Amino acid sequence: MNYFSFLAQNTRWLLGGFLLTFFSSFGQTFFISLSGGAIREEYNLSNGEFGLTYMLATLGSALTLPFLGKIVDHVSVAKTVLFVIPALAAACLSMGFSQNLFMLVLVLYCLRLFGQGMMTHISLTAMGKWYSMRRGQAVSIAVVGHQAGEAFLPVIYSAALIWFTWRESWTISAVFLMLVALPSIYFLMKVERVPSDFEITDAESSKTKNWTRAQVLSDGYFWAMLIAVLAPSFIGTTLFFHQDYLLELRGWGKLEFSLSFTFMAFLTFVFALVAGQLVDRFSAISMLPFFLLPLSAACVAMWAMESVSGSFVFMGLLGVSYGFSSTLFGALWPEIYGTKYLGAIRSIIIAMMVFGTAVGPGLTGYLIDIGVSYPLQILTMGIYCLAASGIMLFVSRKIAARKLVDS
Repeated sequence: MNYFSFLAQNTRWLLGGFLLTFFSSFGQTFFISLSGGAIREEYNLSNGEFGLTYMLATLGSALTLPFLGKIVDHVSVAKTVLFVIPALAAACLSMGFSQNLFMLVLVLYCLRLFGQGMMTHISLTAMGKWYSMRRGQAVSIAVVGHQAGEAFLPVIYSAALIWFTWRESWTISAVFLMLVALPSIYFLMKVERVPSDFEITDAESSKTKNWTRAQVLSDGYFWAMLIAVLAPSFIGTTLFFHQDYLLELRGWGKLEFSLSFTFMAFLTFVFALVAGQLVDRFSAISMLPFFLLPLSAACVAMWAMESVSGSFVFMGLLGVSYGFSSTLFGALWPEIYGTKYLGAIRSIIIAMMVFGTAVGPGLTGYLIDIGVSYPLQILTMGIYCLAASGIMLFVSRKIAARKLVDS
């Protein structure tokens, strides 16, 4: 089956996975941060105080996700979205009417849990379970919903502010989720995919052990992989969250920077699809040592370049790394740990990634408040990525050797 035949025969499930990640945007940092300046002004918060608020809300969602996320091992995707999407819409609506700091924390908690956490978790768990031979390609198509959101929503939001307040924009988002996202995703995913006999035979021949969540948590290589796996979410969230401060620091315009988002999203889209082909051909494990190298280069570029062209260099390299990592993270865990308990396993991983997105803004916001150079912080992140790539070279070889012994 060629690539276009694969798309044609699996349109409903791939489009459903894509829409789940696209509409997760309303709980992603890049979208929330578009209102960051208005929120800080409304609640009289410094960069550090808003970062701490965001961190507390995100930590709460990270702690909840392992308990809520395992539901996808027992309840169908269609039934799950009937709960998750209305909950996300309610959070968007509440953002439009929140009046005190406690309410803000609760709203941010729900946006992060149901948007960034559950919408992405449902999509990638479904792709991991429903596909084997073409898992990399299926995941790569689903995850580019994130990039579509990053490409279009900042521009749409900026344009909407011409006619609406930031609160009204969040209310419109809630209506859009209920009238567009919920019926379309439910319709597409109400029929679950059944792998063909050929795919089942292939999956069985790989003899991948189905690890339980407890077994995964006792695996030393799992914790070693998190050294690299958590880096993109930590770094990307940090930079997007403090984008207003970065624009002030560099003297860049908001519209110019929003265009660099589109450039990043385009390259992420391209390299997510490239990564899907590479995963299916060589394996996700073999890609572990390389996916952070463009992110390392991106951080160095942001530290070194002060002109507005630097934002395009940074965002372009970030897009390359995001493309590889988004596909890799969808295919890596079922390849190593099997699919039977994938929902429970992925919920832990997503929770830890959410934890990284919580720590990043809070920690860097505090460092900004006490006078630590933000560009220097970004350079340090780049050095970390380079070191993590070296560690992954060792880890990937050990995991590959273990799989050969177990097969």
